[in-house]
This record gives sequence, structure tokens and C-alpha cells, in this order.
Amino acid sequence: MAEEEKVTGTGGGEVPGTPPEKPAEEPNPAGETTPESGEQEKPAEEKKSRHKEKKESEKLKEELEKAKADLAALNDRYLRLRAEYDNFRKRTEREKAAIYDDATSLAVTEILPVADNLERALQLEACSVEDLRKGVEMVQTQMQTSLTKLKITAVGEVGEAFDPNLHNAVSHIEDETLGENVISAVYQKGYKRNEKVVRPAMVQVAN
Repeated sequence: MAEEEKVTGTGGGEVPGTPPEKPAEEPNPAGETTPESGEQEKPAEEKKSRHKEKKESEKLKEELEKAKADLAALNDRYLRLRAEYDNFRKRTEREKAAIYDDATSLAVTEILPVADNLERALQLEACSVEDLRKGVEMVQTQMQTSLTKLKITAVGEVGEAFDPNLHNAVSHIEDETLGENVISAVYQKGYKRNEKVVRPAMVQVAN
């Protein structure tokens, strides 16, 4: 006969036919990760990290595209402003040139009749001294009329107080009959238009 398996009973004896007991598994403390569970969590964390990096990359791309668009808009605005300023500068130069030409033409138009009369006087073959003097006086009167139309007035008269803004003193004398710093002689009249001096008068100043 085959030998029967012997199992220890409760009294320390062996109970026939009972398999040996397996050692009990120790409980897993809370919060601890077993090697198997750690290996399962790694792919999930890597996937989450890649997703986060992708979102950040997309956000940076959007910001870059926005910055490029803003730069292009600013560059376009700069080019437009530059073109507008260049057109304004050219237009202003043309207007200034036109104003100068108009003013010059107006002045010349007022003086041309004087030039015409001088030309007619030179065409006379013979005339007396008296007629010549009268002709010159007429031309001078016409010239004064033209200057008045242009709002040009003469400055520098004997007896006036010397003004360095209007007069240019080229000589100085002592004269008891005249006051201090007074014009005693005028060598060349000066002219001004409104308050702008066209030419200062060349004068002699006393005392």
C-alpha cells in the first residue's frame, strides 16, 4: 500500500489528506506604490507631459504669428506716414515757390510802367533840359505810386532819431545845432514793407 500523507492536526498531530497551508500575504500600507503600479503610472505621466508641452508650443506659435501680424501692420503704417510726409513736404515746397513767384510777379507788374516810361524817354531824339527834368519827375512820382501799392515806405530823414534797426550809420559828427543821436544827413534812403526792413537807410549821425 502507498504511504498516506501526514498532516499535523490541532493537537500537534498530522491529519491525513490535508494540504499544507500557504503563508498569508502581508497587507499593502496605504499610499505605497508597488513596482507594478509605478510602471503603469509612468506612461500616463509622460503622456500628460507631452500634452502640456504641445499646448505650450501651440500657444507660443499663436503669439509669434500675432507678433508678426502686429509688426507688419506697424511697418505698413510707417510706410504710409512716410509717404504722406514726403508728399506734404513736396506740396509745401511747391506752394512756397508759387507764393514767391506770385509776389515777385506782383512787384514786377507794379514797376513795369516805370520801365516803360524810361524806355520812351530814351527814344526821344531831342528835348530841352526843362522837359527832361519834368519827365524824370513824372517817372519818380510813378515809381513812388508803385511802391505805395506794394506797401513799401521810405525810412531815414534828416532830424529823425537814429534807430539801429532802421538806419546804418556810416559817419559821425559833432553839431551843437542838432540834438543827441540825431540823423544829420542821409546818403541813401531806406525802405520797409509794413514792419519788415527791406533796406536800412545809410545816414550820418550827430552827437
